[in-house]
Amino acid sequence: MLPGIEVSMASNTNLNIAVIGLGYVGLPLAITLARHFPVVGFDIDNTRIQQLSMGYDRTLEIEKTILKETTLRFTENISDLHQQNVYIVTVPTPVTQDNLPDLHPLQKASETIGQVLSKNSIVVFESTVYPGVTEEFCGPILERVSGLKMGLDFYLGYSPERINPGDKTHTIEQITKVVSGQTPKVAEILKNIYGVINNGNIFVAQNIKTAEAAKVIENAQRDINIAFINEIATIVSKLGLSIYDVLDAASTKWNFLKFQPGLVGGHCIGVDPYYLAYCARKLELEPEIILAGRRINENMGNFIALRIHQKLQETKSQNTIARILVLGLTFKENIPDLRNTKVIDVIRTLKSLGYVIDVHDPFAEPKEAEMYLELNLLQNLKGNGDYDCIVGAVAHSPYLKLTVEDFQVLLRPAGLIADIKNIWRNCKLPESARYWTL
Repeated sequence: MLPGIEVSMASNTNLNIAVIGLGYVGLPLAITLARHFPVVGFDIDNTRIQQLSMGYDRTLEIEKTILKETTLRFTENISDLHQQNVYIVTVPTPVTQDNLPDLHPLQKASETIGQVLSKNSIVVFESTVYPGVTEEFCGPILERVSGLKMGLDFYLGYSPERINPGDKTHTIEQITKVVSGQTPKVAEILKNIYGVINNGNIFVAQNIKTAEAAKVIENAQRDINIAFINEIATIVSKLGLSIYDVLDAASTKWNFLKFQPGLVGGHCIGVDPYYLAYCARKLELEPEIILAGRRINENMGNFIALRIHQKLQETKSQNTIARILVLGLTFKENIPDLRNTKVIDVIRTLKSLGYVIDVHDPFAEPKEAEMYLELNLLQNLKGNGDYDCIVGAVAHSPYLKLTVEDFQVLLRPAGLIADIKNIWRNCKLPESARYWTL
């Protein structure tokens, strides 16, 4: 093993880990690692550190009892990272307004680690990037700030995150973890570290670039598959059919892949394909399928809004302004994450068409909705009736429990239920209501 670092499945001596970034990915990882190693969790957000120290996780990924019992040490002070010899970076990798990779979070994280980096340490990146970023972008920053030599004084690794926010089944302990290292010895160390938390369910990639490429195509592939279903949804909609009915029939074939239609947002699937496209263009290749999928999915919010408009126009009086209630704002069900939510595309298009929109979401943080999306969320659904349309935009668990009586209170007679997420297709609804789904 590397001088100064000894680790095996049986012994974790001389190993001190720092997880940089305590969001949806970093916090569950740090909590899990802290059951086996001494771990420091670092984040530049002082409020986040204070909340976690008091046992509150605003991402709703970790329960209060677990936060209270963990040995993980929370800090926003760089000085607390001096004693660590393994640094795991889990900061976000967004895109710019022009859909180009924004590597500023990685740059800042690398500069932070460079200030405390000591000889024989390992720096592991989990953030989704295009092939080459770890060694060609992050490595030189670490060298410059620390004064140490990459591959001689310190070493790099890459282990792509596979956390699925809100998913309590495919947790970090249950999934296969890909690891890669700058040298075979580094890869072996990382195999042993991550293997402790998932019973050795580790795949060692050939090298760092291979692991980077594997991660970015995972999300790009999913994006393309959803785009195909979304395109089919627009076609069968013109035929007066439901894509969900079509999928139910088609999925009876043993090798049919039943991807679901809808809004593709969030900080992974709706972003990562642009990293792959950027890489392709650097190589003077035009990524046709990748970007075609992105175009289809980016336009889905506008398509849905126009279909709702069309349905409302069929019964709307010319002199009335229709009121619409949108249920759900986050980018997926049962989480508070508003980053890159595409529900806002539906809302903005409907507003541009003259509709009065109210939005409710039991998981979203009202202050964030107001600050980033300029929306004032309804605090509850009581006393907010007489809507011409209810839009099921996110399949939050409370919305699955809505009853006929709930709809009758909220919806005008002959009002429209626009079920984007197929929440109520098999539920009993008011007889007077009109129902539409993709």
